[in-house]
Amino acid sequence: MTNPAVIAAGAAAVGGMMSYKGNRAAARSTNAVAEYNAAVTENEAELLRRRKVDEERILRVNSERIAATQRVMTASSGVEMSGSQLQALFDTYRQTENDALRIQYAGDIEQFGKTAEADIIRAEGSARSAALRTQAYTSLLQSGAQSATLLS
Repeated sequence: MTNPAVIAAGAAAVGGMMSYKGNRAAARSTNAVAEYNAAVTENEAELLRRRKVDEERILRVNSERIAATQRVMTASSGVEMSGSQLQALFDTYRQTENDALRIQYAGDIEQFGKTAEADIIRAEGSARSAALRTQAYTSLLQSGAQSATLLS
């Protein structure tokens, strides 16, 4: 007949191994999820960059239309492009460049934020994964200790 203590010790050992394997799998899964979420965030950063490039392009196209309208209106009035008309055209171009710089700056800030977010996601995933690996070893050690106690 089999000793119940041996069966209990074996069950504790098997339970510990199952817990160990489960925690190791959870650690790998946690890393994979964190990497996926970080990649999604980096893709969002690229989409933000593209949106800002498009926004700047649209600003410049609209500015050229305004400048062209100013030139046509000045030319059709028979006045030469000088003085206040020339200053108005210069102001249009200067304001366009200021607005373009603001768009670029906002884009840089948004991209930096998304890059930092991706880094945080990776760091959190790594920390959770490390905790699960530690928990895996802890469960293995506890089951070994429990088995030894049951056998003594």
